[in-house]
Amino acid sequence: MKPETTLEFFRRLAERTPEPRIELEYGSPYQLLVAVVLSAQTTDKGVNVATRRLFPLAPTPQAMIALGEEKVAECIKTIGFFRAKTKNVIALSRLLIERHAGEVPSDRAALEALPGVGRKTANVVLNAVFRQPVMAVDRHVFRVANRTGISPGKDVGEVEDMLMKTVPADYLLDAHHWLILHGRYVCTAKKPHCPACCVYDLCSWPDKTG
Repeated sequence: MKPETTLEFFRRLAERTPEPRIELEYGSPYQLLVAVVLSAQTTDKGVNVATRRLFPLAPTPQAMIALGEEKVAECIKTIGFFRAKTKNVIALSRLLIERHAGEVPSDRAALEALPGVGRKTANVVLNAVFRQPVMAVDRHVFRVANRTGISPGKDVGEVEDMLMKTVPADYLLDAHHWLILHGRYVCTAKKPHCPACCVYDLCSWPDKTG
């Protein structure tokens, strides 16, 4: 996609959603970190149902450890892989206390050293909490980047690198939010809503519907 087309692409997404926000519910950086860890292979809606039970009981790393593995598991048992996620949440809470005085670090390496935290999770936290212009590539971003031709790539790392190079600087801070929302509600995996798409004429996907 040409630079001027990419610029128009994000201008339209920004016009449609001027203030994009993450759809996970949280009350602190720690709670966002936990919610993103829980969201792996689970919908944000499903995570929100679980954290509405969990966070009132364990709003901090200290409270999470005190709550204990069995009670944490009971709170989040409605989401996929809840046993493994419970272990990660307890373990990362301990490390936050031991290494960072209970605070969420603003450093990528420190975040990725926590159990259950990969590059995508770290990028979400760095962007949403610390407002760093990074690109969290999930399945929605990967699909939209490849399908539309904005930043095609064979894996999430390649797509992330391409997006960081091609997204106009003025839109970089919120770009991944716009792409996630577009992929979640318009450019869906099955039966995309092409006629309702605000960037229909800019998209190079050969199978788009009229």
